[in-house]
Amino acid sequence: MGTTITIDPVTRIEGHSKITIQLDAAGQVTDARFHVTQFRGFEKLTEGRMFTEMPSLTARICGICPVSHLIASAKACDDLLAVQIPETAVDLRRILNLAQIAQSHALSFFHLSSADFVLGFDSDPAKRNIFGVAQAAPEIAKDGIALRKFGQQIIEILGGKRIHPTWVVPGGVNAPLTAEKRAQILAMIPDALNRARRSLDWYKGIFGTFDPEIRTFANFPSLFMGLVNDKGELEFYDGKVRIVDAKGKIVADGLDPHNYRDFIAEAVEPDSYLKSPYYKPWGYPDGMFRVGPLARLNIIDRCGTPVADEEWAEFRMLQRGAVLSSFQYHYARLVELIYCIERIEQLLNKPDILSDFVRAHARPNRPEGIGMSEAPRGTLLHHYKVNRNGLIQWVNMVIATGNNNLAMNKGVYQVARQFVRGNKIEEGMLNRVEAVIRTFDPCLSCSTHAVGQMPLEVNLLAPDGTVLHTVKR
Repeated sequence: MGTTITIDPVTRIEGHSKITIQLDAAGQVTDARFHVTQFRGFEKLTEGRMFTEMPSLTARICGICPVSHLIASAKACDDLLAVQIPETAVDLRRILNLAQIAQSHALSFFHLSSADFVLGFDSDPAKRNIFGVAQAAPEIAKDGIALRKFGQQIIEILGGKRIHPTWVVPGGVNAPLTAEKRAQILAMIPDALNRARRSLDWYKGIFGTFDPEIRTFANFPSLFMGLVNDKGELEFYDGKVRIVDAKGKIVADGLDPHNYRDFIAEAVEPDSYLKSPYYKPWGYPDGMFRVGPLARLNIIDRCGTPVADEEWAEFRMLQRGAVLSSFQYHYARLVELIYCIERIEQLLNKPDILSDFVRAHARPNRPEGIGMSEAPRGTLLHHYKVNRNGLIQWVNMVIATGNNNLAMNKGVYQVARQFVRGNKIEEGMLNRVEAVIRTFDPCLSCSTHAVGQMPLEVNLLAPDGTVLHTVKR
Protein backbone atom coordinates (compact mmCIF):
# COMPACT_ATOMS: atom_id res chain seq x y z
CA MET A 1 0.00 0.00 0.00
CA GLY A 2 1.06 3.57 -0.59
CA THR A 3 0.38 6.97 0.92
CA THR A 4 -0.98 10.30 -0.32
CA ILE A 5 0.36 13.79 0.39
CA THR A 6 -2.14 16.59 -0.17
CA ILE A 7 -1.09 20.24 -0.52
CA ASP A 8 -4.28 22.23 -0.02
CA PRO A 9 -4.28 25.08 -0.90
CA VAL A 10 -1.32 25.81 -3.16
CA THR A 11 0.09 29.14 -1.96
CA ARG A 12 1.39 32.31 -3.63
CA ILE A 13 -0.73 31.87 -6.73
CA GLU A 14 -3.90 33.67 -7.82
CA GLY A 15 -6.74 31.38 -6.82
CA HIS A 16 -7.40 28.12 -5.04
CA SER A 17 -6.14 24.67 -5.93
CA LYS A 18 -4.54 21.62 -4.40
CA ILE A 19 -1.87 19.07 -5.29
CA THR A 20 -1.98 15.37 -4.46
CA ILE A 21 1.19 13.28 -4.47
CA GLN A 22 1.00 9.48 -4.45
CA LEU A 23 3.80 7.50 -2.78
CA ASP A 24 4.45 3.77 -2.90
CA ALA A 25 5.37 1.66 0.14
CA ALA A 26 9.03 2.59 -0.34
CA GLY A 27 8.23 6.31 -0.20
CA GLN A 28 8.86 6.95 -3.90
CA VAL A 29 6.52 9.19 -5.89
CA THR A 30 4.33 7.25 -8.31
CA ASP A 31 1.96 10.02 -9.38
CA ALA A 32 1.18 13.69 -8.76
CA ARG A 33 -1.80 15.78 -9.84
CA PHE A 34 -2.71 19.48 -9.86
CA HIS A 35 -6.40 19.99 -9.07
CA VAL A 36 -8.31 23.25 -9.63
CA THR A 37 -11.15 23.14 -7.12
CA GLN A 38 -13.17 26.21 -8.17
CA PHE A 39 -16.05 26.60 -10.58
CA ARG A 40 -17.84 29.81 -11.55
CA GLY A 41 -19.43 29.05 -14.91
CA PHE A 42 -19.19 32.38 -16.73
CA GLU A 43 -19.90 30.67 -20.01
CA LYS A 44 -23.43 29.83 -18.79
CA LEU A 45 -23.98 32.92 -16.62
CA THR A 46 -23.65 35.27 -19.59
CA GLU A 47 -26.27 33.54 -21.75
CA GLY A 48 -29.24 35.81 -22.42
CA ARG A 49 -27.28 39.03 -21.86
CA MET A 50 -26.83 41.68 -24.54
CA PHE A 51 -23.56 41.25 -26.42
CA THR A 52 -22.54 44.85 -25.65
CA GLU A 53 -22.35 43.89 -21.95
CA MET A 54 -19.84 41.11 -22.54
CA PRO A 55 -16.57 43.06 -22.19
CA SER A 56 -17.57 44.43 -18.78
CA LEU A 57 -19.16 41.16 -17.65
CA THR A 58 -16.28 38.93 -18.63
CA ALA A 59 -13.72 41.35 -17.14
CA ARG A 60 -15.14 40.13 -13.80
CA ILE A 61 -13.70 36.70 -14.57
CA CYS A 62 -10.43 37.95 -13.12
CA GLY A 63 -9.52 40.67 -10.64
CA ILE A 64 -5.83 40.42 -11.53
CA CYS A 65 -6.05 40.66 -15.33
CA PRO A 66 -9.49 42.09 -16.17
CA VAL A 67 -8.04 44.01 -19.12
CA SER A 68 -7.10 40.73 -20.81
CA HIS A 69 -10.73 39.64 -20.87
CA LEU A 70 -11.85 43.13 -21.88
CA ILE A 71 -9.60 42.91 -24.94
CA ALA A 72 -10.52 39.38 -26.05
CA SER A 73 -14.22 40.02 -25.43
CA ALA A 74 -14.24 43.33 -27.28
CA LYS A 75 -12.50 41.69 -30.24
CA ALA A 76 -15.19 39.00 -30.31
CA CYS A 77 -17.84 41.75 -30.25
CA ASP A 78 -16.05 43.63 -33.05
CA ASP A 79 -16.35 40.41 -35.05
CA LEU A 80 -20.08 40.29 -34.35
CA LEU A 81 -20.40 43.86 -35.62
CA ALA A 82 -18.40 42.97 -38.77
CA VAL A 83 -16.69 46.35 -38.68
CA GLN A 84 -13.09 47.53 -38.91
CA ILE A 85 -12.43 49.59 -35.82
CA PRO A 86 -10.34 52.80 -36.10
CA GLU A 87 -6.56 52.32 -36.09
CA THR A 88 -6.15 54.71 -33.16
CA ALA A 89 -8.59 52.64 -31.13
CA VAL A 90 -6.52 49.54 -31.88
CA ASP A 91 -3.36 51.31 -30.70
CA LEU A 92 -5.05 52.53 -27.52
CA ARG A 93 -6.28 49.02 -26.78
CA ARG A 94 -2.73 47.78 -27.37
CA ILE A 95 -1.36 50.25 -24.82
CA LEU A 96 -3.94 49.20 -22.23
CA ASN A 97 -3.14 45.52 -22.79
CA LEU A 98 0.61 46.14 -22.57
CA ALA A 99 0.11 47.97 -19.27
CA GLN A 100 -1.93 45.02 -18.01
CA ILE A 101 0.79 42.56 -18.95
CA ALA A 102 3.48 44.74 -17.35
CA GLN A 103 1.70 45.03 -14.01
CA SER A 104 0.80 41.34 -13.96
CA HIS A 105 4.37 40.25 -14.76
CA ALA A 106 5.66 42.49 -11.97
CA LEU A 107 3.15 40.97 -9.55
CA SER A 108 4.13 37.43 -10.51
CA PHE A 109 7.89 37.90 -10.45
CA PHE A 110 8.35 40.19 -7.48
CA HIS A 111 5.38 39.65 -5.18
CA LEU A 112 4.82 35.91 -5.67
CA SER A 113 8.14 34.39 -6.72
CA SER A 114 11.10 36.61 -5.82
CA ALA A 115 11.11 35.39 -2.21
CA ASP A 116 12.28 31.99 -3.42
CA PHE A 117 15.23 33.63 -5.19
CA VAL A 118 16.15 36.12 -2.46
CA LEU A 119 15.58 33.95 0.61
CA GLY A 120 15.85 30.45 -0.86
CA PHE A 121 13.39 27.63 -1.49
CA ASP A 122 14.20 26.13 1.92
CA SER A 123 13.84 29.36 3.89
CA ASP A 124 11.36 29.99 6.69
CA PRO A 125 7.88 30.10 5.07
CA ALA A 126 6.82 32.79 7.55
CA LYS A 127 9.37 35.13 5.96
CA ARG A 128 9.22 33.79 2.40
CA ASN A 129 7.00 36.56 1.00
CA ILE A 130 7.25 40.10 -0.35
CA PHE A 131 7.73 41.47 3.19
CA GLY A 132 10.70 39.16 3.68
CA VAL A 133 12.10 40.35 0.36
CA ALA A 134 11.65 43.97 1.47
CA GLN A 135 13.74 43.27 4.57
CA ALA A 136 16.47 41.23 2.84
CA ALA A 137 16.67 43.09 -0.48
CA PRO A 138 14.73 46.38 -0.24
CA GLU A 139 15.77 47.66 -3.68
CA ILE A 140 14.36 44.57 -5.39
CA ALA A 141 11.08 44.96 -3.53
CA LYS A 142 10.93 48.67 -4.39
CA ASP A 143 11.51 47.94 -8.07
CA GLY A 144 8.74 45.34 -8.05
CA ILE A 145 6.25 47.64 -6.38
CA ALA A 146 7.16 50.52 -8.70
CA LEU A 147 6.86 48.40 -11.85
CA ARG A 148 3.45 47.08 -10.86
CA LYS A 149 2.37 50.65 -10.06
CA PHE A 150 3.57 51.73 -13.52
CA GLY A 151 1.20 49.32 -15.26
CA GLN A 152 -1.72 50.01 -12.94
CA GLN A 153 -1.39 53.77 -13.30
CA ILE A 154 -1.53 53.54 -17.09
CA ILE A 155 -4.68 51.40 -16.83
CA GLU A 156 -6.21 54.02 -14.53
CA ILE A 157 -5.16 56.94 -16.75
CA LEU A 158 -6.66 55.35 -19.85
CA GLY A 159 -9.56 53.35 -18.44
CA GLY A 160 -10.66 55.50 -15.52
CA LYS A 161 -9.88 52.92 -12.82
CA ARG A 162 -7.29 50.24 -12.17
CA ILE A 163 -9.62 47.27 -11.81
CA HIS A 164 -12.50 46.50 -14.20
CA PRO A 165 -12.27 49.63 -16.39
CA THR A 166 -15.07 50.03 -18.92
CA TRP A 167 -13.12 52.07 -21.47
CA VAL A 168 -12.83 49.24 -24.02
CA VAL A 169 -16.16 48.72 -25.82
CA PRO A 170 -17.40 46.90 -28.92
CA GLY A 171 -16.18 48.92 -31.89
CA GLY A 172 -13.20 50.57 -30.17
CA VAL A 173 -12.83 52.63 -26.98
CA ASN A 174 -15.26 55.13 -25.50
CA ALA A 175 -12.95 58.16 -25.24
CA PRO A 176 -9.82 59.39 -27.05
CA LEU A 177 -6.44 59.95 -25.42
CA THR A 178 -5.67 63.54 -24.42
CA ALA A 179 -2.32 65.27 -24.81
CA GLU A 180 -2.09 65.67 -21.03
CA LYS A 181 -2.59 61.95 -20.38
CA ARG A 182 -0.13 61.08 -23.12
CA ALA A 183 2.52 63.32 -21.54
CA GLN A 184 1.80 61.85 -18.11
CA ILE A 185 2.43 58.29 -19.33
CA LEU A 186 5.52 59.21 -21.37
CA ALA A 187 7.07 60.81 -18.29
CA MET A 188 6.84 57.45 -16.48
CA ILE A 189 8.70 55.48 -19.16
CA PRO A 190 12.39 56.15 -18.33
CA ASP A 191 12.14 55.17 -14.67
CA ALA A 192 10.14 52.02 -15.45
CA LEU A 193 12.61 50.93 -18.14
CA ASN A 194 15.58 51.46 -15.82
CA ARG A 195 13.94 49.39 -13.10
CA ALA A 196 13.01 46.59 -15.48
CA ARG A 197 16.54 46.40 -16.92
CA ARG A 198 18.07 46.43 -13.44
CA SER A 199 15.75 43.61 -12.35
CA LEU A 200 16.63 41.48 -15.36
CA ASP A 201 20.35 42.04 -14.79
CA TRP A 202 19.90 40.90 -11.20
CA TYR A 203 18.00 37.78 -12.24
CA LYS A 204 20.61 36.86 -14.86
CA GLY A 205 23.22 37.08 -12.11
CA ILE A 206 21.49 34.65 -9.73
CA PHE A 207 19.40 32.13 -11.65
CA GLY A 208 22.41 29.90 -12.30
CA THR A 209 22.52 29.07 -8.58
CA PHE A 210 19.23 27.18 -8.93
CA ASP A 211 20.42 24.42 -11.22
CA PRO A 212 18.41 21.59 -9.54
CA GLU A 213 15.23 23.61 -9.97
CA ILE A 214 16.02 24.60 -13.55
CA ARG A 215 16.59 20.94 -14.43
CA THR A 216 13.34 19.72 -12.87
CA PHE A 217 10.77 22.55 -12.96
CA ALA A 218 8.61 21.30 -15.85
CA ASN A 219 11.70 20.80 -17.99
CA PHE A 220 10.58 18.53 -20.81
CA PRO A 221 9.79 18.61 -24.54
CA SER A 222 6.44 20.09 -25.52
CA LEU A 223 4.82 22.26 -28.15
CA PHE A 224 4.69 26.03 -27.63
CA MET A 225 1.86 28.24 -28.92
CA GLY A 226 1.18 31.95 -29.24
CA LEU A 227 0.42 34.87 -31.55
CA VAL A 228 2.93 36.52 -33.88
CA ASN A 229 2.52 39.42 -36.27
CA ASP A 230 3.25 39.28 -40.00
CA LYS A 231 6.96 39.90 -39.28
CA GLY A 232 7.16 37.03 -36.81
CA GLU A 233 7.48 39.47 -33.91
CA LEU A 234 6.04 39.40 -30.41
CA GLU A 235 2.33 40.19 -30.62
CA PHE A 236 -0.12 40.59 -27.75
CA TYR A 237 -3.21 42.08 -29.40
CA ASP A 238 -3.66 40.54 -32.85
CA GLY A 239 -1.89 38.34 -35.37
CA LYS A 240 -1.89 34.66 -36.29
CA VAL A 241 -1.18 31.56 -34.24
CA ARG A 242 2.24 29.91 -34.48
CA ILE A 243 3.15 26.56 -32.93
CA VAL A 244 6.71 25.29 -32.55
CA ASP A 245 8.13 22.04 -31.19
CA ALA A 246 10.83 21.41 -28.57
CA LYS A 247 13.57 21.91 -31.16
CA GLY A 248 12.18 25.31 -32.10
CA LYS A 249 10.92 24.01 -35.44
CA ILE A 250 7.66 25.51 -36.67
CA VAL A 251 4.90 22.89 -36.63
CA ALA A 252 2.11 25.21 -37.79
CA ASP A 253 2.11 28.88 -38.74
CA GLY A 254 -0.34 31.53 -39.88
CA LEU A 255 -3.27 29.78 -38.17
CA ASP A 256 -6.42 31.90 -38.16
CA PRO A 257 -7.95 32.25 -34.65
CA HIS A 258 -11.38 31.93 -36.28
CA ASN A 259 -10.46 28.33 -37.11
CA TYR A 260 -9.25 27.49 -33.59
CA ARG A 261 -11.45 24.38 -33.44
CA ASP A 262 -9.33 22.87 -36.23
CA PHE A 263 -6.18 22.95 -34.10
CA ILE A 264 -7.30 23.20 -30.45
CA ALA A 265 -9.40 20.60 -28.66
CA GLU A 266 -10.22 20.45 -24.95
CA ALA A 267 -10.12 17.40 -22.69
CA VAL A 268 -11.88 17.18 -19.33
CA GLU A 269 -10.30 15.36 -16.41
CA PRO A 270 -12.46 14.02 -13.54
CA ASP A 271 -10.30 15.57 -10.80
CA SER A 272 -10.25 19.23 -11.89
CA TYR A 273 -12.60 21.99 -13.07
CA LEU A 274 -9.81 23.29 -15.31
CA LYS A 275 -10.05 21.98 -18.88
CA SER A 276 -6.98 20.58 -20.66
CA PRO A 277 -6.58 21.99 -24.20
CA TYR A 278 -4.23 20.23 -26.62
CA TYR A 279 -3.04 20.51 -30.22
CA LYS A 280 -5.76 18.61 -32.05
CA PRO A 281 -3.69 17.15 -34.95
CA TRP A 282 -1.38 15.42 -32.46
CA GLY A 283 -4.15 14.12 -30.20
CA TYR A 284 -4.47 13.85 -26.43
CA PRO A 285 -2.17 13.96 -24.50
CA ASP A 286 0.62 14.03 -27.10
CA GLY A 287 -0.55 17.45 -28.26
CA MET A 288 0.36 19.10 -24.94
CA PHE A 289 1.50 22.68 -25.45
CA ARG A 290 2.62 25.58 -23.32
CA VAL A 291 1.59 29.23 -23.65
CA GLY A 292 2.63 32.47 -21.94
CA PRO A 293 5.97 34.29 -21.70
CA LEU A 294 8.21 31.24 -22.18
CA ALA A 295 6.19 30.04 -25.16
CA ARG A 296 6.01 33.48 -26.75
CA LEU A 297 9.79 33.96 -26.61
CA ASN A 298 10.25 30.48 -28.06
CA ILE A 299 8.01 31.03 -31.10
CA ILE A 300 9.03 34.52 -32.27
CA ASP A 301 11.71 35.66 -34.71
CA ARG A 302 12.34 38.81 -32.66
CA CYS A 303 10.53 40.99 -30.12
CA GLY A 304 10.38 44.18 -32.16
CA THR A 305 11.86 46.76 -29.74
CA PRO A 306 15.58 47.54 -29.31
CA VAL A 307 16.38 46.52 -25.72
CA ALA A 308 13.97 43.61 -25.65
CA ASP A 309 15.50 42.26 -28.89
CA GLU A 310 18.97 42.26 -27.30
CA GLU A 311 17.70 40.49 -24.20
CA TRP A 312 15.66 38.00 -26.25
CA ALA A 313 18.75 37.03 -28.25
CA GLU A 314 20.61 36.35 -25.00
CA PHE A 315 17.64 34.40 -23.61
CA ARG A 316 17.57 32.12 -26.65
CA MET A 317 21.23 31.24 -26.04
CA LEU A 318 20.19 29.31 -22.92
CA GLN A 319 19.40 26.25 -25.02
CA ARG A 320 19.50 25.01 -28.59
CA GLY A 321 16.04 25.04 -30.06
CA ALA A 322 13.32 26.04 -27.63
CA VAL A 323 14.07 26.87 -23.98
CA LEU A 324 12.32 23.98 -22.21
CA SER A 325 12.58 24.59 -18.46
CA SER A 326 9.50 26.32 -17.07
CA PHE A 327 11.77 27.83 -14.42
CA GLN A 328 12.71 30.29 -17.16
CA TYR A 329 9.18 31.65 -17.35
CA HIS A 330 10.62 34.10 -14.82
CA TYR A 331 13.37 35.18 -17.23
CA ALA A 332 10.87 35.49 -20.07
CA ARG A 333 8.54 37.67 -17.97
CA LEU A 334 11.27 40.21 -17.37
CA VAL A 335 12.16 40.35 -21.08
CA GLU A 336 8.47 40.87 -21.91
CA LEU A 337 8.24 43.54 -19.21
CA ILE A 338 10.99 45.50 -20.98
CA TYR A 339 9.20 45.00 -24.31
CA CYS A 340 5.90 46.29 -22.87
CA ILE A 341 7.52 49.49 -21.64
CA GLU A 342 9.33 50.11 -24.93
CA ARG A 343 6.27 49.30 -27.04
CA ILE A 344 4.02 51.63 -25.01
CA GLU A 345 6.45 54.45 -25.75
CA GLN A 346 6.47 53.61 -29.47
CA LEU A 347 2.68 53.62 -29.66
CA LEU A 348 2.34 56.88 -27.72
CA ASN A 349 4.64 58.56 -30.22
CA LYS A 350 2.55 57.58 -33.25
CA PRO A 351 1.28 60.74 -35.02
CA ASP A 352 -2.42 59.83 -34.85
CA ILE A 353 -2.53 58.56 -31.26
CA LEU A 354 -4.54 61.62 -30.16
CA SER A 355 -7.17 61.21 -32.88
CA ASP A 356 -10.76 61.50 -31.65
CA PHE A 357 -11.96 58.84 -34.13
CA VAL A 358 -11.84 55.89 -31.74
CA ARG A 359 -15.10 53.97 -32.19
CA ALA A 360 -17.12 52.38 -34.99
CA HIS A 361 -20.87 51.97 -34.42
CA ALA A 362 -22.99 49.15 -35.83
CA ARG A 363 -25.57 46.52 -34.94
CA PRO A 364 -24.70 42.81 -34.94
CA ASN A 365 -24.07 41.74 -38.51
CA ARG A 366 -22.83 38.21 -37.84
CA PRO A 367 -24.32 35.41 -35.73
CA GLU A 368 -21.01 34.61 -34.05
CA GLY A 369 -17.75 36.33 -33.21
CA ILE A 370 -14.32 35.21 -32.08
CA GLY A 371 -11.62 37.25 -30.35
CA MET A 372 -8.11 36.05 -29.52
CA SER A 373 -5.33 37.96 -27.79
CA GLU A 374 -2.40 37.34 -25.49
CA ALA A 375 -2.99 37.64 -21.74
CA PRO A 376 -0.09 37.73 -19.25
CA ARG A 377 -0.43 33.96 -18.85
CA GLY A 378 -0.82 33.13 -22.52
CA THR A 379 -3.24 32.86 -25.41
CA LEU A 380 -6.84 33.77 -24.53
CA LEU A 381 -9.93 33.22 -26.69
CA HIS A 382 -13.58 34.31 -26.45
CA HIS A 383 -16.18 32.85 -28.81
CA TYR A 384 -19.80 34.13 -28.78
CA LYS A 385 -23.00 33.28 -30.63
CA VAL A 386 -25.93 35.72 -30.64
CA ASN A 387 -29.49 35.86 -31.92
CA ARG A 388 -30.82 38.52 -34.30
CA ASN A 389 -31.39 40.89 -31.37
CA GLY A 390 -27.80 40.61 -30.15
CA LEU A 391 -28.57 38.44 -27.12
CA ILE A 392 -25.90 35.93 -26.17
CA GLN A 393 -26.97 32.36 -26.94
CA TRP A 394 -23.72 30.44 -26.41
CA VAL A 395 -20.21 31.17 -25.11
CA ASN A 396 -16.93 29.31 -25.15
CA MET A 397 -13.77 30.67 -23.57
CA VAL A 398 -10.36 29.03 -23.84
CA ILE A 399 -8.48 30.54 -20.91
CA ALA A 400 -4.71 31.04 -20.91
CA THR A 401 -4.13 29.11 -17.68
CA GLY A 402 -6.11 26.17 -19.04
CA ASN A 403 -3.80 25.96 -22.03
CA ASN A 404 -0.98 25.16 -19.61
CA ASN A 405 -2.93 22.57 -17.60
CA LEU A 406 -1.33 19.46 -19.11
CA ALA A 407 2.14 20.93 -18.71
CA MET A 408 1.48 22.01 -15.11
CA ASN A 409 0.41 18.49 -14.18
CA LYS A 410 3.46 16.96 -15.81
CA GLY A 411 5.66 19.54 -14.09
CA VAL A 412 4.21 18.76 -10.67
CA TYR A 413 4.98 15.08 -11.20
CA GLN A 414 8.54 15.82 -12.36
CA VAL A 415 9.31 18.02 -9.34
CA ALA A 416 7.66 15.67 -6.87
CA ARG A 417 9.77 12.74 -8.11
CA GLN A 418 12.93 14.80 -7.68
CA PHE A 419 12.31 16.45 -4.31
CA VAL A 420 9.69 14.50 -2.35
CA ARG A 421 10.82 11.50 -0.31
CA GLY A 422 8.86 9.30 2.06
CA ASN A 423 8.84 9.06 5.86
CA LYS A 424 9.33 12.78 6.52
CA ILE A 425 7.94 15.84 4.78
CA GLU A 426 10.44 18.64 4.35
CA GLU A 427 8.85 22.07 3.90
CA GLY A 428 11.32 22.93 1.15
CA MET A 429 10.17 19.87 -0.80
CA LEU A 430 6.58 21.05 -0.75
CA ASN A 431 7.55 24.60 -1.63
CA ARG A 432 9.29 23.36 -4.75
CA VAL A 433 6.20 21.40 -5.77
CA GLU A 434 4.15 24.59 -5.37
CA ALA A 435 6.86 26.68 -7.03
CA VAL A 436 6.67 24.78 -10.31
CA ILE A 437 3.02 25.87 -10.50
CA ARG A 438 4.05 29.45 -9.71
CA THR A 439 6.39 29.49 -12.72
CA PHE A 440 3.28 29.31 -14.94
CA ASP A 441 1.65 32.08 -12.86
CA PRO A 442 -1.79 30.45 -13.08
CA CYS A 443 -4.87 32.60 -12.57
CA LEU A 444 -7.48 30.29 -11.08
CA SER A 445 -9.88 32.08 -8.84
CA CYS A 446 -11.72 34.33 -11.29
CA SER A 447 -11.71 37.35 -8.98
CA THR A 448 -11.80 35.41 -5.69
CA HIS A 449 -8.82 36.30 -3.51
CA ALA A 450 -7.58 35.10 -0.13
CA VAL A 451 -6.55 37.69 2.44
CA GLY A 452 -3.66 37.00 4.78
CA GLN A 453 -1.83 33.71 5.17
CA MET A 454 -3.46 30.66 3.64
CA PRO A 455 -3.71 27.67 6.01
CA LEU A 456 -1.95 24.48 4.97
CA GLU A 457 -1.75 21.09 6.66
CA VAL A 458 -0.14 18.04 5.08
CA ASN A 459 -0.22 14.62 6.72
CA LEU A 460 2.07 11.77 5.68
CA LEU A 461 0.37 8.44 6.40
CA ALA A 462 1.85 4.96 6.66
CA PRO A 463 0.17 2.12 4.75
CA ASP A 464 -1.76 1.21 7.94
CA GLY A 465 -3.06 4.77 8.29
CA THR A 466 -0.69 5.86 11.04
CA VAL A 467 0.34 9.52 10.82
CA LEU A 468 4.12 9.55 10.32
CA HIS A 469 4.65 13.27 9.94
CA THR A 470 2.61 16.49 9.78
CA VAL A 471 3.47 19.91 8.41
CA LYS A 472 1.27 22.93 9.21
CA ARG A 473 1.21 26.58 8.18
